[in-house]
Amino acid sequence: MDRVWLITGASSGFGRAIAEAAIAAGDIAVAAARRVEALDDLVAAHPGRVEALRLDVTDGAGIKAAVEDVVARHGRIDVLVNNAGRSHVGAAEETTDAELRALFEVHVFGPAALVRAVLPHMRRRRSGAIVQMSSMGGQMSFAGFSAYSATKFALEGMSEALADEVRPLGVKVLVVEPGAFRTRLFGNLGVSAEIDDYAATVGPTRRMTETGDGTQPGDPAKAAAAILTALEADETPLRLPLGDDAVDAVLGHLDGVRAEITRWEKTARDTRLAE
Repeated sequence: MDRVWLITGASSGFGRAIAEAAIAAGDIAVAAARRVEALDDLVAAHPGRVEALRLDVTDGAGIKAAVEDVVARHGRIDVLVNNAGRSHVGAAEETTDAELRALFEVHVFGPAALVRAVLPHMRRRRSGAIVQMSSMGGQMSFAGFSAYSATKFALEGMSEALADEVRPLGVKVLVVEPGAFRTRLFGNLGVSAEIDDYAATVGPTRRMTETGDGTQPGDPAKAAAAILTALEADETPLRLPLGDDAVDAVLGHLDGVRAEITRWEKTARDTRLAE
């Protein structure tokens, strides 16, 4: 039976690439985006295989209505892909409450609402998969990306617990951690007002996001193929870093964490109550 995919942020980048990969696999893609007009060509090229759905992932009522509509028409949602997102650059001190909350709405509260909306249907069928599009920034962070990484760390923590909860119910959870891919992420970028004292640390990050768009080495189509391969595996991984940069950075970060804990292990362990 053809799978039914619900993919947010499907108008470009990873979302569009995943929709195209699902269609190529013979599945049905419900491609959700705020600007559905950007999907007209995809809909026209694949009649009956792709549907454009207008959806803002910060609209809780809209999420519930959209999921119920898809289930009513197709009978199920086999794969949810929480892909909608944007980036933000700013030092932690520079980032306002409004900027931070807005990013959490898109990267955490929106995906959480979508998960809650689809899970009753997946639980009833004892089948389904949830793909959470995180980032290598969900495992580590550096100057300028405190807000962005905070949301991705939160998404990954939520997803790790979610995986334990739904695995016995036949539902898979896959957290994808891409590095630099040729998407429009830096084209949808929030930027905090600058404080001069952070020019040396955050400045290079600002320049990278300003000049790096269009030069990223990763191919979104190959990323989509890797995601489908992981979902179809007998043992789907919880985390899937994508790209040489992501794999190297995540492994290096984990090595660094282990080395630091080992250096401080005696101090860390010597905290028990005296008996």
